[in-house]
Amino acid sequence: MSFPLHLYLLALVSAFLAAAISLPAWRRWCGKTGLVDDPGHRKIHDQPIALAGGFAVLTALALALLGGIVAVSVSSALGGSAFPNAMGEAPGAGRGILDPETSDLLQYGLRRRAAQLVAIFFGAAAMFFLGWLDDKHELKPAVKFGGQLLIAALVAASGVRITLFVPSTLFSYAVTILWILTVTNAFNFMDNMNGLCSGLGAICAWQFALSAALQGQYLVASFALMICGALLGFLPYNFPKATAFLGDAGSHLVGFLLAVLAILPHFYSREHQNAWAVLSPLLILAVPLGDLVWVVILRWRIGRPFYIGDTNHLSHRLVRRGLSRTQAVALIWLIAAAVGGVAFL
Repeated sequence: MSFPLHLYLLALVSAFLAAAISLPAWRRWCGKTGLVDDPGHRKIHDQPIALAGGFAVLTALALALLGGIVAVSVSSALGGSAFPNAMGEAPGAGRGILDPETSDLLQYGLRRRAAQLVAIFFGAAAMFFLGWLDDKHELKPAVKFGGQLLIAALVAASGVRITLFVPSTLFSYAVTILWILTVTNAFNFMDNMNGLCSGLGAICAWQFALSAALQGQYLVASFALMICGALLGFLPYNFPKATAFLGDAGSHLVGFLLAVLAILPHFYSREHQNAWAVLSPLLILAVPLGDLVWVVILRWRIGRPFYIGDTNHLSHRLVRRGLSRTQAVALIWLIAAAVGGVAFL
């Protein structure tokens, strides 16, 4: 069967609404607790801005996932089997929220991916918490990196791993941990202008969702659409004028989720025997990864620690070329969408 497209839409819209509706409440809470970004060096805002974006995105993702699981469970209980029963009733004759065949399909997918989904959600929460600690207490780089390393290792241990055709468990662990660390920090680095990180995250999540949907990986596609919807729900509060920021908590969360989305789909399979397809994640994430490589090499060449921020990112260079900040962000979005689109060729 083909997966019902309206369920993809439901995943996107539910996460969008949850993020958009919860953000004002989280913004007030951040203001009361002092979790704000104060004006200062390399910052253009002249008043404190709440670091509420990560809270809204994580809330939206949790509510959308929980709602989807509950809907599938209730539908399964009410709708019966996807196959004809002893009375000769045809598939779809049940009373479920979803038609029985779709319900059974989702139940199977959730059972198959249950351990991975639990590990991913707890990994996302842990990465968010690490970023929140950094927002609150400005962790030392070694402490923050150590936390990222531990979280990435635990996720790899859950079975969410990259293989790259190499039959070695040690290699699989190493490359998966390196990938999660790289993409997480790439998005953390890209959170330097209003809407840049969240917009890029939404574009990349959308492209991962499309790729998974085209390959019939409905659960991965739905999860990616939830991430896309949550980021789109936050984006109006962050672009073009920001009334809330992602903060390190939010940028860590976005980077981690995109790293995992690149691992979950099987870009190479018996049905899609094109070894070049493993390059798809690199194309979809080319802009944040390219920016990370550029600034790290540049800081290394001038003898500056790679973890100390500066204004040499692509966005800053475009502004120095004469673009407004809004134009620079929009251009980077367009580049990311175009380069990621090559993955579908």
